[in-house]
Formats: sequence, structure tokens, C-alpha cells
Amino acid sequence: MPANRNVRLQKRRRLQLVVLIFVALVLTVFLIGVPRSPPGFCLDESSIAYNAQLIAATGHDEYRDAWPLFFRAFGEYKNPIYIYLLAAVFKLTGPSIAVARSFSAILGAGAALLVAYLAATISKHKSVGLAVGVSTALTPWLYENSRLVFEVALYPLLIALFLIAVYRASTHERWAITDVISIIATLTLLTYGYSIGRLLGPLLAAGLVVFATRWRYRQILMTWLGYAAALIPLFVFSLRHPRVLTARFGLLTYINSESTVTEIVWRFITQYARDISPVRMLLTGEDNVRDHLEGTASILLVTFVLAAAGLVLILRKHWRSSWWQFVIYALIVSIIPAALTTTVFPQIRLIALPVLINVLSIPAWQFLFEKTGSSQKLKRLASSCLVGLVLLILAQGIYFQALYHFKAPERGYICDEKFPDKILSVAIANQRWPIYLYDPPHKSGYVQSYWHGLLAGVDPSQFVRISDAVEVSPGSVVISTEESCANCRLLAKHPGFIVYTPLPSDLHPRYGALPNEAFRAEVRLAGELPVFKIGEERNLTVLVRNVSQVTWPSVSADDGQYLITVRSRWRTIDGKIENVSDGTRVFYGLDPGDVAGITLPVTAPRDPGNYQLEIDVVQEGVTWFSDKGSKPVAASVSVER
Repeated sequence: MPANRNVRLQKRRRLQLVVLIFVALVLTVFLIGVPRSPPGFCLDESSIAYNAQLIAATGHDEYRDAWPLFFRAFGEYKNPIYIYLLAAVFKLTGPSIAVARSFSAILGAGAALLVAYLAATISKHKSVGLAVGVSTALTPWLYENSRLVFEVALYPLLIALFLIAVYRASTHERWAITDVISIIATLTLLTYGYSIGRLLGPLLAAGLVVFATRWRYRQILMTWLGYAAALIPLFVFSLRHPRVLTARFGLLTYINSESTVTEIVWRFITQYARDISPVRMLLTGEDNVRDHLEGTASILLVTFVLAAAGLVLILRKHWRSSWWQFVIYALIVSIIPAALTTTVFPQIRLIALPVLINVLSIPAWQFLFEKTGSSQKLKRLASSCLVGLVLLILAQGIYFQALYHFKAPERGYICDEKFPDKILSVAIANQRWPIYLYDPPHKSGYVQSYWHGLLAGVDPSQFVRISDAVEVSPGSVVISTEESCANCRLLAKHPGFIVYTPLPSDLHPRYGALPNEAFRAEVRLAGELPVFKIGEERNLTVLVRNVSQVTWPSVSADDGQYLITVRSRWRTIDGKIENVSDGTRVFYGLDPGDVAGITLPVTAPRDPGNYQLEIDVVQEGVTWFSDKGSKPVAASVSVER
């Protein structure tokens, strides 16, 4: 007996060590690169984090509502669960981008670990749990979902919790009160966790009917009644604030009063088919650079193949299982919220899908692991398959991770990476308080100032939101999402934002002639050089990279002096210069290494012949960059009649 006990104890310790190592590896995968990959902090992230900090500090949101059920933001209402959880974290740590991004990453890791636990529980094979856990952790779709501070970052974990609660209940002939409560609780979290839950939650609740037996119908009825009671606050809020929770959906859906039933049904079928496209899942993913790395898969190939094999095994061997019937039902209905919108393959509204696909792969993994205990020939074949599949998962998963982090710096513009340095710091440096925030309709950006100002130690009362730019007195400082301003002087300009002062004003931007080492540019054409005819104007797309170690300015003197522009000029065979184009400004300041795309109108000479076309960067009133040793675009062009 003592010997057997020692063996069991050693096995348990080995298992605990394996689990600890697995948990550590999954957490490492999700936390690598936080918070710089991707760089910056998106507008929605700032809104969520700012309100979470206000709740942690004051119990009120940005509109001074105490403990709101939903959080009013720009054009929509954000869901509460993620914000309140982040507020609890901020209460302990204080606000920061690193903490907020780490919180989302840990939620993603938690989802992968819960799916691994579910797989081990269903299959009764710890190895199956580890294999499914690795597959889930390396799923690009789920990984990308955990990189930003969005409500949807919590959703895979909630889906996993719900599936665990349902599976446990399905193993009991009679549902215990703990089964009923756990299903009600997880359904409620799914409903309040993200906007798709308001439809998906009731659909999943309806699917519980597959578990109905004469022993369970009362418990299922209790579950429905308890869930309905949990939705009362949602209905009350909707009555008090008509249409606010559906406003965002109204902008995205194709369902409207002008559409016929036939048109709606056909559009739904079309959208549904697009949202389950294997080509999208395995090759391209969503066409949204914020949510997905362009040109990469959303689901690992091995995961998809094993999920398909798992579905076949379920239909052949487990089709009587109420649990697997429910999983297939959940897979089908999880696509409906996305299929009701016009967006093709919106990954965040389909976020339940990658979790369910990994769960569907469990029977296939279980089949392979069980075959390792068969005859010697089958054992070798199954073992080889398992090793090969795991290696393929690791290869594709690690490749995606490496590519994601390598390309992360290119995506800084998506989340206003340089807003703190290029916009907010310029506004603060002028020491004109308060700083006014003006956003024209449908171009909200004010919350970036509130959030980054809070991190910089600026009291929110030092910012004043205005609804009309004329409300600001001359000499004040304004941060705006306008492209330009009237009767003003620009102090800074960067993608999505400007800082200006209404005239007359004694505030001036910092400008002047660049030092000699700053006149270094890499200039190239995007595409082929077109054929020119005499006097013809053609628009060329020019890519300009700052290859110096000095930042080029984004603003100039009132008369345009010191502005950075791109110009073209033609040289005849004897070197004479003709047709110098007007300067097309480089709209934003470029840091070392930054690239700008410029549309440059170029007009051909009026006489036919052979010319040299030069395209170069210019600091207006100072010099052409090529005069300081930089290399322009220089191409031989034959101008035709």
C-alpha cells in the first residue's frame, strides 16, 4: 500500500509540474510584446480604460453617472463587465496601458486554459487537454482578440466557462441547483459581456432544450426563468433609453424598413455563407488591419482539419449525445449575430466560433490518442500522426506569432501611437489652460486627451469639450480631429488630430531650417511610371521615407515657409530645368524611419522629346533635399505628341 501511494503521489506531482509548465508557457505566449505589440492605444481602448479608472477612483463614469449598467461612449454604449473588472485591477495597480493590455492578454490565456481543461474533462485524457490547449493558445483569431483593451477580449473566456457549466450539467441525470446557477450565471455574463451576447445569450439558452428529459425539464425551466430574471435590468435600461443599445447595430445591419422579407433572407444566407468561409479562416481572415494581420490565417490548418474530423466522428459515433448536439447547435447559432451585419467575416462578432472549433476537435484528438494503445502498427501510425500534427501546429502558430510581432510597428498609426508625443505634449507645452477639445460630427477623438492626459498627470477638469469651434477665444489651445481649421495657426498636425490656436494669437509652432543631417530622404514611386504626352497632367503616388535621424516638422510659418513638400521638375538633355510642380505637402511630421504616401500631380513639358523627370523632397524656402546630397527619383521619360 505505501508503495502504491508513493507511485500515485509521484504521478500527481508530475502532473502538477506539467500543468504549471503548460500554464506558464501559455501566459508567456500571450504576454510577449505587451503593451507594444501592437503599438499605441486605440480610441475604444482609451474610452474603456478611462472609464474603468473613473469607476475605480470615483464610482462614476465620464458623464458623472454613478455605477452605470452600460457606459455611454461616442455613438454607442459599452458593455459593463470588462470595464468593472478592469476597474478592480486599476484599483490595485493604478491606471496604465501596460496593465490594461496585460489584463486582456491574461483573459486570452485564461480562455485557452479553460478550453484545455474542458478537453481533458470530456476526453478523460490529460494529453488531449494539452493538445487542444496548445491549439487554442496558438489560434491566431483568439490571440489577436487578446491584444487590445476591448470588451470582446473577455468573451472567449466566458464562452469557455459557459461550455464547462453546460458539460458538467449534461453528465448529471438530474441537474443540481449548482448546475442551474452556474448556467444562469454564465449565460448572464455572456449577455452583458459583449453586444453580440444580447442575441447569442438567448439563442444559447433556447438550445438547452436538447438536454430535456423527464428528469430535467423542471431544471431547464428554472434555468430559463432565472436567466430571464437576470435580463430585467437590461430591459429596464432599454425602456429608459430607447434604441441606444441597438444604435450601433442599426448602422451595421442590412435590415431596414425598405427591405423585403425575401431580400433580408437572401442577404442573411449570403452573409452567413461568407462568415463560415474556409478560405477566410485558413488563408486571409478579416479585411480589418486593426483586428487581423493582413494576409494570414485566422484558424490553424490542423485545428480546422481536426474539427472537421471531429464533426464526422460526432455524427457517426456520438450523434445521440445531447452534449455534442448542443455544441453543433452553438456553432451554428454563433454565426447569426455577424451574419445580420454587412461586414464580411467580422472576427470580433464571430469570436465564439474559434472556441467552438477547438472544442469540436476534441473527438479527433481523442481518437488519435486512443489508437496509441492499439496494435503495434496502429500505435506507430497514431503516434506519428500525433507528433506530426503537434509539430505543424507549433510551426504555423510560432510563425504567425513571429510575423505578428515583426509587423507590429507598421500598425502604429491604427491606434494613434504618437498622439501623446505629437499632439498632447504640444498642447500641454503651451501652458494655456483649459485645453479645448473639438470633434466634428462622426470624428470623435476627445477621449484620447482625457486618457493620455490622466497618465501624464493632467487633471480632467483642464480639458473642456466644445460642440462648436467658434466657442474658443483667440489665443487658446484646441485639440481637434478636424483636417484643418479656419482663422487659426496650426501648432501640430498628425494623422487624425491637429493642435491649433485661434487668431490672433501669440503662440507659434517650433519651425526653422532643418540641420544638414536632416536632408536625407528615400523617395520612390508606387507603381510604374506612366507614358506622358505633351502638357499632360498625371497623378503619381510617391512614397517618402525619412532616413535621417531628425524629425521633419508637421507645420510651418504662416506663409508656408519651412514646410516639407514633395515636388517634381523636368530636365532637358542639356540640364535646363522646366515645369517645376507646386509643392504637395507631406501632411504630417515624419520621425526617423516613418513613411508617407503622397499623391503628386505632375505636368509634362509642352515640347516633345527626351527628358529626365526628378521627384524630390523640399523644405520650402530652404532647399531641395537633393541639393544636400539626398537621392531623388530620377527617370528618363520620352514625352510624346
